[in-house]
Amino acid sequence: MSLPEQPATFRPASQPERPWRWRLEDGAGTEVVLDGDAATEYGEQAFANQGDAESWIGEIWAELAELGVAQVTLFEVDREVYGPMSLSV
Repeated sequence: MSLPEQPATFRPASQPERPWRWRLEDGAGTEVVLDGDAATEYGEQAFANQGDAESWIGEIWAELAELGVAQVTLFEVDREVYGPMSLSV
């Protein structure tokens, strides 16, 4: 008598290493896509945790506002955490 083959162990997909990100938006809530050096420096930033994401936006919000970003929304992967948060003084 032989036993059936054991099924592979179920392993949920691992969470991305940097799941936290900010969506940069104009005043109407449309995503702002930066180009050139600004895109490299600010456009595709991702963070390992919420605290790192919040610290980063706290340090560079004025630069983003100068680039035409009026507000930001925080996401963890595809889940909206909060926002929009205005970048005006």
